[in-house]
Amino acid sequence: MSDAPVLLAKEPDGIATITVNRPDKLNALNADVLRELKAAFERCRDDADIRVVILTGAGEKAFIAGADIAALSRLTPAEAGENARRGQKLTTLMEELGKPVIAAINGYALGGGCELALACTIRIAAEGARLGQPEVKLGIICGYGGTQRLPRLVGKGRAIELLITGEPIDAAEAFRIGLVNRVAKRESLMDEARTLARKILAAGPLAVAASLGLVHEGMDKLLKDALELEAWQFAKSFETQDMKEGTAAFLEKRPPRFTGK
Repeated sequence: MSDAPVLLAKEPDGIATITVNRPDKLNALNADVLRELKAAFERCRDDADIRVVILTGAGEKAFIAGADIAALSRLTPAEAGENARRGQKLTTLMEELGKPVIAAINGYALGGGCELALACTIRIAAEGARLGQPEVKLGIICGYGGTQRLPRLVGKGRAIELLITGEPIDAAEAFRIGLVNRVAKRESLMDEARTLARKILAAGPLAVAASLGLVHEGMDKLLKDALELEAWQFAKSFETQDMKEGTAAFLEKRPPRFTGK
């Protein structure tokens, strides 16, 4: 395996896998990793052949076990602010990629690692994985969006408990509160992620992208405005070749052959 801090593997079926590759450091985030992750996600965004992205960590112990604390401890307040903004730009890029991003959480997902998972579309955790936001135990707070995405995902009460105690939870509890979508056996984690990715690939790509955009944009709107946006997008979908192909395939009892047009 390459010693690059981030690996991007493109598969012929439209799936790309991004792997944080610092297993000896539990895949901890530093400036190099953030920069390489941003570049990898931008490549996935701009490559029309890639339709689903899987994010995971190298090794058996960690998805991403937070920040590199040694490097973090040396930051000035101004540098810390810039670090937070870099992380937020990355998580926003992931969230607004226009393509589903599946987090395959193979171990510790703590601090910035948990925040990256929160920015993914769907999260699958291996049995034994642990997730949390332990920043308060270092006397700091989340910087990559954790205080904002966590309550939107699991609710205010549960999010506040996780944020102000800093205590991690296991995969089963993460599933119970809605932090992860499903739990898989460790040995089948990537297979389950790819199976889910292929189910998404079987759907109309324009409809998938529109659904993602509507959820992200609509969450910050009044319901009446979000419903109007949905109706507009619904009507727009009827202009597409994918709509004609999808309905024809259903009526003809055959698999659709979507083209993304």
